[in-house]
Order: sequence, then C-alpha cells, then structure tokens
Amino acid sequence: MLIQINDIKVKRRIRKDMGDITALADSMKRYGQISPILLTKNNVLIAGGRRLEAARSLGWSTINAVIAEIPDELSQLEYELEENIQRRNFNQTETQEAAKRIYSLRNPSLFRRIIAAIAGFFRRLFRIE
Repeated sequence: MLIQINDIKVKRRIRKDMGDITALADSMKRYGQISPILLTKNNVLIAGGRRLEAARSLGWSTINAVIAEIPDELSQLEYELEENIQRRNFNQTETQEAAKRIYSLRNPSLFRRIIAAIAGFFRRLFRIE
C-alpha cells in the first residue's frame, strides 16, 4: 500500500548511519521500489530506513509499505534486526556470472540477432504476440 512519506514516524533506531544512499536512490529511480518498507499500524518505521531516506532524496511523496501487527517494542526491535542481519550478498563468482549474462543479453551475437529478426518477421507476418 502507498503511504505518504510525511506520515511516517521514525523513532529510535539501531542503525544510526545510513551510509551513502546515492546508489540505492539511483536504483530506486531506475527500477522503482523493489521491496516495501515495514510499518506498524501507527505508521512507525520498523524496517526500510535506507529505502525511506532514498525515497525522500528523490523527492517522492509516497512509498510502498507493508503494515504489520507488531505488538510491542521488543518485537519491533527484533524485526529491525532480522531484516538487517538475514541477508547475504552475492559472492565474487556469482557477481561475475551475472555481469557476463547481462553483457550477453545487452550484446547478442550476430547469430542471435539474425534468429531474433527472423522470429520477429514471422510474428509480424502471422500477427503473433
């Protein structure tokens, strides 16, 4: 659900240093908001502080959020920690494989371009979508 950014309350948080949010803001500008932030029913931020700051830096007035029934301050803290701890970055091999695949898709071989052109011709000819 979309929530007005100005309606979100940010209380005492574990993460004090948001770091450089430029790359995250650039990503959100290019791809949109991939993951919603997490709020209590009273619009108190539980998870997604960096996404919220990136949205603010982009001048967004709303942000996609999930409202959760989180009963107490202890549970809210546990949610905040869990979101930031339970993640795993790609390793070097995975990053290199992704880069190769992106390059291949952006720069198809001559053979692939010919096949794609032929397929496109027949799709247009037979009005196939």
